[in-house]
Amino acid sequence: MVASSSPCGCPCHRVPRFRRSARCDRVRPGQTADVSTRSDRRTRVTVLVALAANLVIAAAKAVGGVAAASPALLSEAAHSVADSLNEVFLLAALRRSRRPPDRRHPFGYGKERFFWSLLAAVGIFVMGGCFSFYQGIDAFRNGEEKNLDGYVAGLVVLGVALLAEGGSLLRALYQVRKQGGAVQGLRDPALRTVVAEDGTAVVGVTLAIMGMGLHMATGQVVWEAAASLAIGALLVYVAYRLGREARDQLIGEAADPEASGRIRALLRAQPEIDSVEALFTMKTGLDTTLVAARVDLVPGLDSERVEEVAVRIKRSIVGIIPEAEQVFLDVTDRHAPDAREAWESPAATGERGGA
Repeated sequence: MVASSSPCGCPCHRVPRFRRSARCDRVRPGQTADVSTRSDRRTRVTVLVALAANLVIAAAKAVGGVAAASPALLSEAAHSVADSLNEVFLLAALRRSRRPPDRRHPFGYGKERFFWSLLAAVGIFVMGGCFSFYQGIDAFRNGEEKNLDGYVAGLVVLGVALLAEGGSLLRALYQVRKQGGAVQGLRDPALRTVVAEDGTAVVGVTLAIMGMGLHMATGQVVWEAAASLAIGALLVYVAYRLGREARDQLIGEAADPEASGRIRALLRAQPEIDSVEALFTMKTGLDTTLVAARVDLVPGLDSERVEEVAVRIKRSIVGIIPEAEQVFLDVTDRHAPDAREAWESPAATGERGGA
């Protein structure tokens, strides 16, 4: 393995011959930076639109729910409060995740998005789902007849809420389409959370309207209790899905198989590489990836040639995978007695700088 003594982990700082041509492992802000900045700006606008809508709707639902003593309307009020708090989390994620790397966090702060998205999922579960279950169970246990005088006003509030939530959902779906469709657009955990919240809100408001309407028509509170339980189940399911995705990304998710396959094919195509012993990738942010490879070079290469090959390979990897912000190469002899130990070593996972 060719170790590096430079702060960035590449040979460009210690071999005079390559000082002008070789660049650091880390991708400089370039062709992807502007795109990411514009995407963040659009996502911020989408989150702000959703936050404004949810704050107004939460206040209206809470007032209407207390006035009508409607469990379904109160469940929807809790849902909107949870969504409002989650939008604050997402705004924090957008701001903090773009901080540049420093000595304490050399791989940057990209995973901040995943952390705040996980908190948003917890908020949906606790504030929305659990409160809705409580309202539904309480309505079943105390199912006496209620005064329905305030229900007309409550239905009006829910109708306005449905329009507002629908408008916010359309805005979020429009941005998803602008960012490349469902596959690309929903990679952003902030945007994915807004789409999930707004979609859930539209379904939840519809359930609340149906429950209140059936309660008014039949005089049976069981319909409204069932609507509250259905809203709670929906919120718990959405929180689980969002939390699971955020957990996978926080733990350390590999790059998609297509990108890994392209990197492996590029390495195998290099005439100086005899074999690719191991390839590791990990997403360190929304649009940043760490790449670490253990390769066996053909015999007869001197140290300067090895360094030249390493710099060229890194540039080629960044050329086909622009999000490869960190690239580490571990040059190892696969026939060495300690080859298996080398595969399990920290260098094989990128903990120690390679060539």
